[in-house]
Amino acid sequence: MPTHTQKTTGTAVQAQGSHCWVLTLELPGRMSTTSHGAFTPPSNWTRYDAFMAIKDEVARQNPELTNANVVFFSIEPNQL
Repeated sequence: MPTHTQKTTGTAVQAQGSHCWVLTLELPGRMSTTSHGAFTPPSNWTRYDAFMAIKDEVARQNPELTNANVVFFSIEPNQL
C-alpha cells in the first residue's frame, strides 16, 4: 500500500491516491510523530479498514510505534 503522496512538478499532474490521510501517534513521555500520505483503498474497504492498514504500515516503518496511542486520524477524499 503506497502511503506517501507523489509530488507534482511544473504543470504535469502525477497520479495520487483517491484519499488523503493524516495520523498522529504518541508514546507518552517519549515521542510523538505525525505521518501523512495518499492512497486508494479497495472499493469494499471501510474507514476502519483504511485506519488499521495505515496504522499498521506506519508501525511497520517505525516498530517502536506498534503500541503507540492514536492522538489524531483523518482520512478524506483527495479532491478539492
